[in-house]
Amino acid sequence: MKNALPRLSMLLAIAGILSLFLFPMWKIILYAPQYPTGVQMNIWINKIDGNEPGTLQNVNILNHYVGMKYIEPDAIPELTYFPYVIIAMACLGLVALIINRPWAYLSWMLLMIGLSMIGFYDFYLWEYDYGHNLSDTAPIKIPGASFQPPLLGKKIILNFTAVSLPHIGGYLAGAGIVFSFLAYWSRKKLS
Repeated sequence: MKNALPRLSMLLAIAGILSLFLFPMWKIILYAPQYPTGVQMNIWINKIDGNEPGTLQNVNILNHYVGMKYIEPDAIPELTYFPYVIIAMACLGLVALIINRPWAYLSWMLLMIGLSMIGFYDFYLWEYDYGHNLSDTAPIKIPGASFQPPLLGKKIILNFTAVSLPHIGGYLAGAGIVFSFLAYWSRKKLS
């Protein structure tokens, strides 16, 4: 059983990142008096939608009032190439599993952490652009205001409370990184 633990852990790591094809990776929920249950946007690896039909349209209408750009998923290049990155990482995970050496598992884990950090930074830049580059023709203008949602956590923006958290796919992908560390650690103990 001990000999199987590194490979089983790596299989779970691969399954964790492949779950991004089944579940959203991130969610942003906007709460306000007119939306007591919240308006939830789900960010997948290849699309943006919501818990209800028309969510993205409603968010774009709200954003229009303060001059934010429309969120157009087709105009976000990351949503086009991100699925290929996940497939490539799953393939590299299989290579690490076949090699079955501590350095292979560690390399995959570090690459996943690096890609995750790049992803967070890219997401921050995306949010910054949408929240700060406002139209001069906006119906509502508040000098010096920005409408950038939080990268992680909760933030009050005018009469809205914006909450930004991982969704199911994000948690499972994070668990994948933990499982790759378990693969590295357990394989190292066998060496």
